[in-house]
Amino acid sequence: MARKWVYLFSEGNASMRELLGGKGANLAEMTSLGLPVPQGFTITTEACTQYYEDGREINEEIQAQINEYIVKMEEITGKKFGDSENPLLVSVRSGARASMPGMMDTILNLGLNETVVETIAKQSGNPRWAWDCYRRFIQMYSDVVMEVGKKYFEELIDKMKADRGVKQDVDLTADDLKELANQFKDEYKEKIGADFPDEPKEQLMGAIKAVFRSWDNPRANVYRRDNDIPYSWGTAVNVQSMAFGNMGDDCGTGVAFTRDPATGENGLFGEFLTNAQGEDVVAGVRTPMHISEMEDKFPEAFVEFKKVCETLENHYRDMQDMEFTVEHGKLYMLQTRNGKRTAQAALKIACDLVDEGMRTEEEAVAMIDPRNLDTLLHPQFDAAALKAATPMGKGLGASPGAACGKIVFTADDAVEWAAKGEKVVLVRLETSPEDITGMKSAQGILTVRGGMTSHAAVVARGMGTCCVSGCGDIAMDEENKKFTLAGKEFHEGDAISIDGTTGNIYDGIIPTVDAQIAGEFGRIMAWADKYRTMKVRTNADTPADAKKARELGAEGIGLCRTEHMFFEEDRIAAFREMICADTVEEREAALEKILPYQQGDFEALYEALEGNPVTIRFLDPPLHEFVPTEEEDIKKLAEAQGKTVEEIKTIIDSLHEFNPMMGHRGCRLAVTYPEIAKMQTKAVIRAAINVKKAHPDWDLVPEIMIPLIGDVKELKYVKKFVVETADAEIAAAGADLKYEVGTMIEIPRAALTADEIAEEADFFCFGTNDLTQMAFGFSRDDAGKFLDAYYDAKIYENDPFAKLDQNGVGKLMETAIKLGKPVNPKLHIGICGEHGGDPSSVEFCNKIGLDYVSCSPFRVPIARLAAAQAAIAQKNA
Repeated sequence: MARKWVYLFSEGNASMRELLGGKGANLAEMTSLGLPVPQGFTITTEACTQYYEDGREINEEIQAQINEYIVKMEEITGKKFGDSENPLLVSVRSGARASMPGMMDTILNLGLNETVVETIAKQSGNPRWAWDCYRRFIQMYSDVVMEVGKKYFEELIDKMKADRGVKQDVDLTADDLKELANQFKDEYKEKIGADFPDEPKEQLMGAIKAVFRSWDNPRANVYRRDNDIPYSWGTAVNVQSMAFGNMGDDCGTGVAFTRDPATGENGLFGEFLTNAQGEDVVAGVRTPMHISEMEDKFPEAFVEFKKVCETLENHYRDMQDMEFTVEHGKLYMLQTRNGKRTAQAALKIACDLVDEGMRTEEEAVAMIDPRNLDTLLHPQFDAAALKAATPMGKGLGASPGAACGKIVFTADDAVEWAAKGEKVVLVRLETSPEDITGMKSAQGILTVRGGMTSHAAVVARGMGTCCVSGCGDIAMDEENKKFTLAGKEFHEGDAISIDGTTGNIYDGIIPTVDAQIAGEFGRIMAWADKYRTMKVRTNADTPADAKKARELGAEGIGLCRTEHMFFEEDRIAAFREMICADTVEEREAALEKILPYQQGDFEALYEALEGNPVTIRFLDPPLHEFVPTEEEDIKKLAEAQGKTVEEIKTIIDSLHEFNPMMGHRGCRLAVTYPEIAKMQTKAVIRAAINVKKAHPDWDLVPEIMIPLIGDVKELKYVKKFVVETADAEIAAAGADLKYEVGTMIEIPRAALTADEIAEEADFFCFGTNDLTQMAFGFSRDDAGKFLDAYYDAKIYENDPFAKLDQNGVGKLMETAIKLGKPVNPKLHIGICGEHGGDPSSVEFCNKIGLDYVSCSPFRVPIARLAAAQAAIAQKNA
């Protein structure tokens, strides 16, 4: 039995998403629901994978099945490819398992050639429409299939409009468009060196190949990396008979959501253009009308459309994003999917669906993408400053948030300026998918054209970036990097502020304030806390960070990096004295000066955490990080130490290391200078005793964490000093205080000998930043130089420092748990690398049985939600 590579829409359903992709599965589901879907077929994601395995060729078996299904499609529609009497025209669209708006390619009106154009012009009595379809097809096919840039064709259109003295494409006549189509074909021949293809089957194979190829285009690769979509999934291709929205004023095309994707309000939201094709709405080339205006233009189609919306939302039990076309007053549904939405909207929709009885609490928690929560925790404009400011312009508030920064006009400039630490707002005529890296680097995006469903709006909402689109009042001059608004000329580097909620645009910088957590956010978080089994702690070194994390729901500190406390002006001098000391006594005297500061810091942290666990990591970085580099500071240090500048420079030089990451740091410092560990122990224990006195009801158990252990003997050696010092302090104070001594597992050897280490440790905490560096054998700071080449070569799909490598580093973690737990059943285990706030890494930590994850304060809600989703998925598996 040959493998089935192609399915008619009538042969599939929504559960076949992995094989048919999201779009194909939903077209099949809408067909089975009896909705008005132009029929067609889907070429599977497996065919895409096969295409890459066959060296980017569609093999004969797949081609034969495609040809067989063309015949089936001709029978269903009663039309024929390339026929001079009743020609079949199709659209070719990508459709991966996960929605990737605008990242891959689409071709409309495929099947046209000179003969077919004349036929449809005669049949429809509308030659303008026929030639419009043809020129669009030549342009799309050239761009997508043959990779001749769009701009050449745009220039030809603009020149013709200027010659004819008209502003809009719709004002060009049939003859103008015919002339334009011929100019396009000449342009094609000049660039490609061959005639534009006339044979529809040749066109179709070219288009299918192009969609498969677009799975590997740079913008799709960036989007996949950001959204955890594996390269191995591939994309399906949907070949669908055309419905025409551009045949005249009784036709149109639109995009609609069953609820507002920016706020979550229940009610139809969307946009509509008469006499247009779908790409016009999504590409943001013309600024469209609100969906409600469709009722006046096409009353019957609108009534049917509202019924379809209700059917789809009730069926999928989620907010739907739909594309549709009206042809001579008749409605056709082109696609539906669970709509992309802002974080605010996601929370509101999830809560409303529970209140409406459509979803359970667990389902509501599982519906929300944890990464989206980020935006809710971002700053908003200060209300008083906003009230006092006068907007100089207004566009559509397409993606909420507050953004201010310096104007840049290209995506590349946005990346370049942001890399220098500048905050930028990307201002474009309209964005295209190629701009994705610049959109990621910008604080906000402002476009002149495009509506609420344009590329800029959809992608910005998905990324949680503030966006204002369709501000038609801007007179844009992209070439000279300037624009005019409200009578003022703005240049690159000028400051503006944009409000993605209201669409307002302001001159200059408006101050921002931190976001507040309340309402639906609180409800969803309460549900998440109810279902998760893993605790969430935070990485915090200052009382302010700790306090913020507590507000965001942290249940303890999983990592306090004590070295961050040494860099303040009044402490660094004493620490440098310690480094430059010649004797143990001199070192101890310098450390004695630091002790009260450390103790004060720890007291403030304990206070902020209100009796929740606090893990304090002892000094980790190499000493050279603390020595002065400026001549002035070296001189000061020499005076304080009674040494010459040369002597200090010699000491500084002696601290230089060839590979500091694997040098004299972590527990190696405590082995060489036990007095450092003793001072830190005194500070931890004294602080705990004081705070416990003030709050006798708090269950305070300090957790002392020794970093970078590779051998149990290291831990034993350092632990001896810690325990002796701690016990002496507790005895001297006559206090009753328990404490724990544990270690970070961040060297592969520690993971592989965890059974030995567990005999000495009260807890393990995976320091996955260093564990990843050591497991891969490359440094986090240098990896950026070659990772892009690794992505391009498909060696890695994402940055192992951002997303935990479950096959390698994950195996080391599992090994450590399997070896450690049987030896010490009381051992508690967590993770405190950056991975602690990455949803897919949190899911893995839940699976292997960690007690907690710890992440930076603003990622705490993300980790809480991800932990709940992991627990729910595990329970339902």
